[in-house]
Amino acid sequence: MEMLKNRILQDASILSADVVKLDAILNHQVDPALTMEMGREFARLFREAGATKVITVESSGIPVAFATALELNVPLLFARRKKTLIADPDHYSERVPSFTKGIVTDLMVSKSLLSPEDRLLFIDDIIANGDAARGLVRIIERSGAELVGFGVVIEKCFQAGASTLREQGIRVEPLVRIRSLEGGTIVFEE
Repeated sequence: MEMLKNRILQDASILSADVVKLDAILNHQVDPALTMEMGREFARLFREAGATKVITVESSGIPVAFATALELNVPLLFARRKKTLIADPDHYSERVPSFTKGIVTDLMVSKSLLSPEDRLLFIDDIIANGDAARGLVRIIERSGAELVGFGVVIEKCFQAGASTLREQGIRVEPLVRIRSLEGGTIVFEE
């Protein structure tokens, strides 16, 4: 997606050789037109997978997962990171570290919203080390649902997250792959 690459080059801030800040397009502010284009591309890539739901992790994955679910005409389900007063007490939970937040959080999905009949397409914003992604994959496995693929806006190739999912036999489709952030420069994998 050349449009996405151009926006990354225009709006990203490189904080270190491991961290790229994308607040202007993904993580704090959302560009609706770009987000809908990303959703259309994920729908194109995964349409034949037969997803019955799109799933993501709260919160930065929600806009692009919503756009994808809208294009596929299926519900969107997201794993919560914070327990609320009205949260379903009967839920799947996984404790996962967050690379960018530097904390450990719990991912929670209500058992009433996942069933063995579900075919889930997992959509997320960025994959670095993949801890949250692997946590949600474990929840999906415990529910008995089938994971039909993982679409991610940005894969940071220099971190192991996406490769660990591929090693599990999961189909991983990034829209953009970043090979390096060394020297304050974004280098895309072609």
